[in-house]
Amino acid sequence: MLFRDSAAAVAAECLSGVLFFRLTEQFTHVHGHRPSPSEVRSWERSIPALASALNDAGLGQVEMLLEYGLPLNSKRADAVLAGVHPKTGVPSYIVVELKQWSSAEPDDDDPSLCRIPEYPRAVLNPVDQVRGYCEYLISFNGALAANPERVSGAAYLHNATQFGVGGLFEAEQDQYGQLFIGARRGEFIDFLRTRLGAGSGASAADELVNGRIGPSKQLMAVAAQEVREREQFVLLDDQQVAYRKVLNAVRRAKQSNHKEIVVVTGGPGTGKSVIALSLLGELYRQGITALHATGSSSFTTTMRKVAGARKREVKDLFKYFNSFMTAEPNSLDVLICDEAHRMRETSANRYTAAANRTGRAQIEELIDAAYVPVFLLDEHQVVRPGEMGTVSEIEAAATKMGLACQVVSLDSQFRCGGSDAYLRWVVRLLGLEAGGPVTWEPDGRMQLMLAESPEEMEAFLDERRSRKYSARMSAGYCWKWTKKVPPGQALPADVVIGDWERPWNVFGDRAVGGAPPAALWATDPAGFGQVGCVYTAQGFEYDWSGVVIGPDLVWRDDRWVTDRTASKDPVFKKSTPDADVDRLIRNTYKVLLTRGMIGTVVYSTDAETRARLRELTGTTSSFAAV
Repeated sequence: MLFRDSAAAVAAECLSGVLFFRLTEQFTHVHGHRPSPSEVRSWERSIPALASALNDAGLGQVEMLLEYGLPLNSKRADAVLAGVHPKTGVPSYIVVELKQWSSAEPDDDDPSLCRIPEYPRAVLNPVDQVRGYCEYLISFNGALAANPERVSGAAYLHNATQFGVGGLFEAEQDQYGQLFIGARRGEFIDFLRTRLGAGSGASAADELVNGRIGPSKQLMAVAAQEVREREQFVLLDDQQVAYRKVLNAVRRAKQSNHKEIVVVTGGPGTGKSVIALSLLGELYRQGITALHATGSSSFTTTMRKVAGARKREVKDLFKYFNSFMTAEPNSLDVLICDEAHRMRETSANRYTAAANRTGRAQIEELIDAAYVPVFLLDEHQVVRPGEMGTVSEIEAAATKMGLACQVVSLDSQFRCGGSDAYLRWVVRLLGLEAGGPVTWEPDGRMQLMLAESPEEMEAFLDERRSRKYSARMSAGYCWKWTKKVPPGQALPADVVIGDWERPWNVFGDRAVGGAPPAALWATDPAGFGQVGCVYTAQGFEYDWSGVVIGPDLVWRDDRWVTDRTASKDPVFKKSTPDADVDRLIRNTYKVLLTRGMIGTVVYSTDAETRARLRELTGTTSSFAAV
């Protein structure tokens, strides 16, 4: 959170103007950049309205936790109020979403979405927004998991009148999501008094802040129940908007034989695959014909193994992009194309039968296959030559085919402990964002550590595993990879750094000497001990990530230098331009450095690079946490 104090103290600091200076300074420290002017204005206009309501209700000792960060997530609730229940005396909490809106109306398609004059696209109804925050906190904060009745949610539109926002009351309201407006401020004050007593909320706030943060609901661990039985993931804000946009497009398609495309774009950890699985589960339960497709063997194989463990029909829901060369047009209601940035120009390869070599673009095959093709992508995760799948390319294909195309952008991210600062540090480090590398400042969400040797890195990760955390080691593709291992023999130790020798993960779809197949390296506990590459790590996450930066990317003088001769990746041909190799190598390390949920341990094989990394992290001693 950015600030915490009693409602009485917050009101006093609002009056003096000191509060907004403190919020700005803390925001800059946590996120690595200053808040936008619009964000500061929202604090100046909304926080005093909430503090005033609390004090007028006689609740000046209630604790206000402002800009409260949701665990393992970059999203922030505007305020969490902590106090004691007026009747039971137990801790009681209200999550509050504050809006300055004076007018808003429900979206024509869905009352859970709404439109306001300031925004060009539909946004989530604040009642559904705050409900999502409540449900998410219950799922991840140990202080609330066993006592969900202690939480309530309220959206407070302090500038609104019944005339301006009356339509928003059409959305379903319950304990976790209720709507209040400034024109009926007394109702909001009455609500506060039903949930909070006049006593100090400091102890309740301590209990919430110190609540044990549950582990992330790993995508693969819950996929089976998600697809087969019931929804397991809580979708927030823009995720919920994307989810509803697709369901609304499906409804229109069913009603009027209508075809349209939906594109969902976002960076690593924004929840694209969670949305994909949530959609697949919901469509599957409704009996709507839908398939999930990717260009990733690892992801598809894992989905088939976990989600389809007991039902063959569930396993068959997961396909590859090149599975639709001969599909009949609109043979599906929905085709969910996950990791669509891994689409290729054509589905044909050397094994494709001559009769199927149509020369058609793969993107057109995928669009043709369903009434509602859905593409989820990150334009900055292309790591192989020939991969494509950008918003502009999909929009161009839609225009060529005369189809409507909706684009939804995801902003919140869940990977790397929800640390925006860490992701920004990585892209600045690798030169993927302008401005050059910056010094890492710990933000309390993501842990970053440097190792002076691969032995140190592996020992630390193994110790984390002994505490029941998941951990993996990965590296740039800088060592040869023995891909054919005779039966009965162990994996050869291809990755050699000094006296340290470890094998790459298995190449292929069979286990070798207790090591899992390539597709299961990231999710099978037996994957620890082998070194993964970008092709087996991409799309997955684990608690702790160890990353070896090889000699293909080194720091010289004042910049990064990529050495294509140090790369053993067979996808780089002599004809691959140097600029493409440079971009793809940097993208590779971005993928590897953003797999960890709790922390990342980095080791470079190059001494000068290690020295530069020490400077950028402020590390002076061996293997120090930073």
